[in-house]
Amino acid sequence: MSEKRFLTPATLPPPFGYSHVVEATAGTIVYISGQVPLDAEGRLVGEGDFAAQTRQVFENLARALEAADATWSDVVKLDYFLRDVGQIAIVRTIRDEYVDTANPPASTLVEVSSLFSPDVLVEIQAVAMKA
Repeated sequence: MSEKRFLTPATLPPPFGYSHVVEATAGTIVYISGQVPLDAEGRLVGEGDFAAQTRQVFENLARALEAADATWSDVVKLDYFLRDVGQIAIVRTIRDEYVDTANPPASTLVEVSSLFSPDVLVEIQAVAMKA
């Protein structure tokens, strides 16, 4: 059986919407490639609209989790690649509709100068641990 502990050591600064440490034992690890705001037909969703693109990315992550018989409660790590780190509040608002905010995944945020296409504003990858 997979067990996860979400830890925020007092020796680290308080996190904002993520866990500093997620300890996971046993189970199956699911690695999800970075998802971008493309629909099932490969069309860009939300050209120039950061919120629409972020929502599509989270929907794509949800579909990827479902394909692996995993759920958002299995997610232990999210890595964010944003063209504009100033948009993080939008990401957090949408993310909180998907993750367990009481035990949020560990995460990394990186601002990038570009992604695979100049119209893509956000990419997110995930790691899940399922029983």
